[in-house]
Amino acid sequence: MKYIRSILTFLTAALFAVTAAAGDIQPMSFPNVTTVTAEELLDLVDSEDNLVIVDSRTRGDYDKGHIPDVAYLINTETNADSLAKILASKDTPVCFYCNGPKCARSGEAAQIAVEAGYSRVYWLRGGIAEWTEKGYPIEQ
Repeated sequence: MKYIRSILTFLTAALFAVTAAAGDIQPMSFPNVTTVTAEELLDLVDSEDNLVIVDSRTRGDYDKGHIPDVAYLINTETNADSLAKILASKDTPVCFYCNGPKCARSGEAAQIAVEAGYSRVYWLRGGIAEWTEKGYPIEQ
């Protein structure tokens, strides 16, 4: 079963990469990842004391402004080892975000987290674009 899940995760990631390369809008969801809105992320912050929010964008984008109190981990460096450094356990809730629906970074990072065995993975599909559109705070 684990082998089949690995193949499905790989195929989903491959399709995701092709879609991202084409500049298309990202899918609405991924297997074993909960898609959230900016409002739902705020609810998670209130209800989950140990929630870790991960900015998966480039350092330049992060430096221009990011959600307060996040961990920075670009998607290209996201793997089981780097996740273990910022997440206390496999059941630590974690939410990934990037620039928005046309950015593939956070969706890719969320899928990597699932493949690494994390069980409470969230994805802010609208990314920093939705966050700032709603007037929520950012820091530099």
